[in-house]
Amino acid sequence: MKKIFTLAVPFLLVSCVLFSTVLAAEAPKKVLIGVSKIVSHPALDAVVKGLQDELAAAKINAEYDLQNANGDINAAASIATKFQSEKVTLAVGVATPTSQSLVNTLKGIPIVFTAVTDPVKAGLVSSLKKGDKNVTGVSDMTPVRQQIELLLKVKKIKRLGHIYTSSEENAVVLAGIVKQVCKELNIEFVETTVSKSSEVKQAVQAIIRRVDALYISTDNTVVSAMSAVTDVAMKAGVPIMSADPSSAENYPVLAAWGFDYYKMGRTTGKLVVEILKGKKPEQIPTRFMTKTNDVDLLINLDVAKKLGLTFPKDIVKNANKVVQNGKLTKK
Repeated sequence: MKKIFTLAVPFLLVSCVLFSTVLAAEAPKKVLIGVSKIVSHPALDAVVKGLQDELAAAKINAEYDLQNANGDINAAASIATKFQSEKVTLAVGVATPTSQSLVNTLKGIPIVFTAVTDPVKAGLVSSLKKGDKNVTGVSDMTPVRQQIELLLKVKKIKRLGHIYTSSEENAVVLAGIVKQVCKELNIEFVETTVSKSSEVKQAVQAIIRRVDALYISTDNTVVSAMSAVTDVAMKAGVPIMSADPSSAENYPVLAAWGFDYYKMGRTTGKLVVEILKGKKPEQIPTRFMTKTNDVDLLINLDVAKKLGLTFPKDIVKNANKVVQNGKLTKK
């Protein structure tokens, strides 16, 4: 009996070691993902949620360090330094300023940018056709001309107002596009700039009496202060065309045509998974949201009624988000 016990002990020890090895092999390695967001608003929050959901769906054992720079460039730089010191597995920059801070600071850590309008002009990559060393991502270049043309189908516009952040590269790029589109459509372009969200209300007040409508791009600083924009615009009876349907769900915007930012987050997550599984960022070109179901068109019939405007039937038919009688309906 004693001899059997003596033989059984090594067998049990070997079995335990083998079992532990199997468990270790089966347990997915935990990764630390640093996420730096320039500011909090519905679209950027949706990007982060989509990213997390995609990694969960891919069964990536991820821990997140979620950071918000609150529109402060210095804070964005500090966040990047924090990610470097804690050696995150991969860093995600949500919007242009935070992505720039990550690229300027991180060494030896893969970086994925997202919700960036023009990553080449922002200095994130040298070409849209391929990533740079440790850097690639997703662009949200928005269809400016189509958005303004949609607005013209609802109201005749002689002067279009535009508020943007002078220090945010994507906002400056889009302002240039808006200006060019207005020139082509024979519309006077009325611009004003801000440097932080607290200046947005005053900026809108400065031009609201001189314009027939406002165009709001995917400018994160301005979108984060959308309540101030809509408050001034509605009191003046001026309609707003927005490039951000996510934020427009919560504010009295006449129409919003742009990307589904949750889906952009899922696309970003897919890219992150590819890198975590061994693909090099420099092998991955900048990705764009090009599918029909990547884009949302929101119209607010309540706002139109208050402003004495009517949407053409084809626009109502094509809209996949409609606000009427205070209720949002998603088709």
